[in-house]
Amino acid sequence: MSAGPAAHRHPCLGDRGSVTAEFAVVLPAIVLVVTLGVGALAAGARQVRLQDAAADAARLVARGDDPGRAHAIVGSAGGAADIQHRGDLMCVVATASAPLALPLPDLTATSCALAGGI
Repeated sequence: MSAGPAAHRHPCLGDRGSVTAEFAVVLPAIVLVVTLGVGALAAGARQVRLQDAAADAARLVARGDDPGRAHAIVGSAGGAADIQHRGDLMCVVATASAPLALPLPDLTATSCALAGGI
């Protein structure tokens, strides 16, 4: 008795190409997760720079320096400054958009310094 062609087939031939298909499905999800992670790290770094810039700008304005310098310092961190006088304090509210056009809220940092202080 001779065995037909079906008897000599490899049992795993039905799975051929399944790894490629699974990889094609998983790859966009991996790219999305990595992009969101990088964006979150970039947003955290920008928040730290914005807070430092707001603190420096508040000290400058409280000493009586030109407000234009305060705006320039916050601008160098990628944000915009709003200078506010709150009683004995000079405050700077710095805002910036989230990096990489991610669906994150705007970043905000506030810092105050005693007016006339050093």
